[in-house]
Amino acid sequence: MINLKENLCILVGPTSIGKSSIAVELAKQMNGEIISADSMQIYKYMDIGTAKVTHEEKEDIPHHMIDIIDPDVDFTVSDYKDMVKELIKDINLKGKLPIVVGGTGLYINSLIYDLNFAEIPPNEKLRLEYEDDVGKYGNEYLHNKLFKVDKESSEKISINDKKRIIRALEIFYSTGKTMSEHNKNFRMMNNDYNLSYIALNMERAKLYEKINTRVDIMMESGLIEEVKQIIQMGYNRDLTSLRAIGYKEIIAYLEDELNLEEAVELIKKGSRNYAKRQLTWFKRDNRIKWIDMDSYNKVLEATDAIKDYIITTLNIN
Repeated sequence: MINLKENLCILVGPTSIGKSSIAVELAKQMNGEIISADSMQIYKYMDIGTAKVTHEEKEDIPHHMIDIIDPDVDFTVSDYKDMVKELIKDINLKGKLPIVVGGTGLYINSLIYDLNFAEIPPNEKLRLEYEDDVGKYGNEYLHNKLFKVDKESSEKISINDKKRIIRALEIFYSTGKTMSEHNKNFRMMNNDYNLSYIALNMERAKLYEKINTRVDIMMESGLIEEVKQIIQMGYNRDLTSLRAIGYKEIIAYLEDELNLEEAVELIKKGSRNYAKRQLTWFKRDNRIKWIDMDSYNKVLEATDAIKDYIITTLNIN
């Protein structure tokens, strides 16, 4: 029986493990194009702190979903899903292999799970009312209000996360249903693609060492200057983009809230914690083929093993 599903290769893993270089090598050998699944690399101007691949590192392989929006533009997981599904279709139509690469779990899951994004339009009247409440009475007042109508969501949302508290209240008072109800079956696997799903891993201490080294390289490459330029362009530290690891700490340093040594150590610690969360996230999915990078001496050796697995799972030449 002919498989009419679109081919899709996904390569995930924790920050700093070397996904980008393997993806480029795979794309070269398998006639592929790369689609980023990194929620920070979508932003323009944020290059060093997000470890974007350079023009040279791309080696003429097409890369998508990098540098697509300004730092102050809202971009949802649903937006990502819509754009990438079209890219996957277009790349397959060209007879090429789409290789989705990154570490943002929710971006990945938007493609291979049936996610209910509660597509409810914003209610500006309610938002202004809730913003006014926060100004008068503080976050706790609003969080208590949410607890009364949606206990489940209130227990998941931090009292400090004003934006999500307001969104949860907005959903309830706009639809009569809680955010929890709208998010039922949020992690139901779908079977939309002819899928080859690979994750990279390595011994934890070695990974943490790579993360620390990458942060040192970012600092040497001009992360402070990059952040200064972004702030000088008028972008605010409260933006989602600038609350990313690496940016919030350097902004705190520039605002004399931290010394440089403290800022760098916080970036390293935040990156290590992020890597741990990424691994926990991906280990939930039993479709993943795990590749132990410690078992290979060179990137090319690991790439060959991954290539063989992709050929087998997708049944391609």
